[in-house]
Amino acid sequence: MVLDPVDSLGTAMTKVAATMHAPVDMPATLQAITRATVDTLPNVDYVSISLTRDDGQIVTVAPTAPLAAEADAMQYQLGEGPCLEAALDEPVVLSENLARDARWPSYGPTAARAGLGSQVAFQFLAQHGHVRGALNLYSEQASALDAETMQIGALFATQVAITMGWVRHEEDVQAALYTREEIGVAIGILMERYTLTRDAAFNFLVRTSQTGNVKLREVAAGIIDEAGRASGAG
Repeated sequence: MVLDPVDSLGTAMTKVAATMHAPVDMPATLQAITRATVDTLPNVDYVSISLTRDDGQIVTVAPTAPLAAEADAMQYQLGEGPCLEAALDEPVVLSENLARDARWPSYGPTAARAGLGSQVAFQFLAQHGHVRGALNLYSEQASALDAETMQIGALFATQVAITMGWVRHEEDVQAALYTREEIGVAIGILMERYTLTRDAAFNFLVRTSQTGNVKLREVAAGIIDEAGRASGAG
């Protein structure tokens, strides 16, 4: 039975925390986190963690199914895809429809043929050096990853970072919080302006980002600025 995301999140976090005793069993704890992510989020079918190594290579750990590891490997080999971009650059990378996503002309259709419809990756960073990683969420359905999935997925990504003993610099934390706050404000503006549900407003942001090839946080900032100018003019 699929768990309700809101009701089950606390239970999932408690189960994961129970594995984090000293000394931490790293493989077991990371596996518990990826499994809890799948069990908590109804539209997420597979989860994995990508880790960068000191030599620049990226490896997959704690996949919940072979397809998650295979999808990660496709992205490493092809040099494109959400998990690769999140591990190396962007804080959050979302594809609503892999088969039609022009950003990844090789990976997208290959992933779709393998049975994947949509995907999101959340980055986490090491405090020292250039080590990065990403929590990767895969769905068999297109347009299946809603705002609630994004919020709860980010919490699980944070738990991975804590487990690894990775802590962001304070300024990075503040920047990440500000970005999430901006997206939330933009969603509220769209909900009021167009009488949309929260999920519909979030999807509007995502589609605008993908259509214009503009980062999600930049789309959100633009909507907030526009609303501010309109308010000032009025």
